Amino acid sequence: MSAQTISLPPSTERPSRPQQILALLPGTLLLFGIGVAGKGLESLGAWLQSAHHVPFPRIEYVLWAIILGLLISNTIELPHIFRVGVATYELWLKLGIVLVGAKFLIGDVLHLGGMSLVLVFIELIFSLTVMTLLGKIFKLPPKLTSLLAIGSSICGVTAIMAAQGAIEPDEEDTSTAIAAILTLGALALFTFPAIGHALHLGQQSYGIWTGLAVDNTAEATVTGALYGDEAGRFAILSKTARSAFIGFVVLGYAVYWASQGQATRVERKALFLWQKFPKFILGFVAISLLATSGFFTSSQLTSLGNLSKWAFLPAFAGVGLRTKLSDLINQGWRPILVGVLGEIFIALVTLGMVFAVYHHGGMK
Repeated sequence: MSAQTISLPPSTERPSRPQQILALLPGTLLLFGIGVAGKGLESLGAWLQSAHHVPFPRIEYVLWAIILGLLISNTIELPHIFRVGVATYELWLKLGIVLVGAKFLIGDVLHLGGMSLVLVFIELIFSLTVMTLLGKIFKLPPKLTSLLAIGSSICGVTAIMAAQGAIEPDEEDTSTAIAAILTLGALALFTFPAIGHALHLGQQSYGIWTGLAVDNTAEATVTGALYGDEAGRFAILSKTARSAFIGFVVLGYAVYWASQGQATRVERKALFLWQKFPKFILGFVAISLLATSGFFTSSQLTSLGNLSKWAFLPAFAGVGLRTKLSDLINQGWRPILVGVLGEIFIALVTLGMVFAVYHHGGMK
């Protein structure tokens, strides 16, 4: 009887917790390294200009971190060992947003929230309508149009990924929508602050406008922070109000596509809404409630503010690292054109709303 060689299946054991943590370290350290380097370049520019009158560009660390990330992602292929850790930038972003809640008293949140919710609701209806019409005019695939509408109305890539499992689009539609939204978010980083300064927008009105008009939470946070710390906080506030509607919008599209026989029927709608709801919003409100009740001392509030800035450092670096200019070229011109036209309309309409509410109302 001849001996038989038995081939064993490859191991399917999941990495242990220490192994998972170790896998995160290289990319996470890269994010913090880029963020700290951005801080260093900001300080270097200020020192060279004031002490030696060297015409070094006076750029804030936020933009330096993005520029450094862009240079790395668009000039070299990031080794695989870094990719898992780099993907944690969203976690740092959400942590930063939660900690920023300490700077808002709950009365301010509720006061601004009432006005912001009205503006958010108008923005939602307008964005969904404009993107849907433009998608039909330029004859985009229907589900790609849905993804662009969802992404532009709520919170960009996060909303697109939430909708992916609900409306079951082709992988190409998903990647195209993500590439378009990321490209538009990158453009906002450079155009919005220039427009804000040209129109002499106040910190509050600019922040609210940014939160309404910029899609991705990361880009909205950065675009607000580029204008000033106060603008960054108000951008987070209005963007958070916008993100809270993600479950309702995705549910609506899921029900529609299921009725067309092109998606799985949603049986438990309340559970669906809870699963899609961004939980970091609850953390933001909880910290704000604690700050309002006097739970934190003055020094603790200052420490929380400093911690939020440290959390944002890797988040801002991640915005640059994940943006590849080649993605824009590879996806064709029609989705990008639809996105650009739609975002211009949305930016103009939301800017008009902000002027009407915050300037004619005597608020800055």
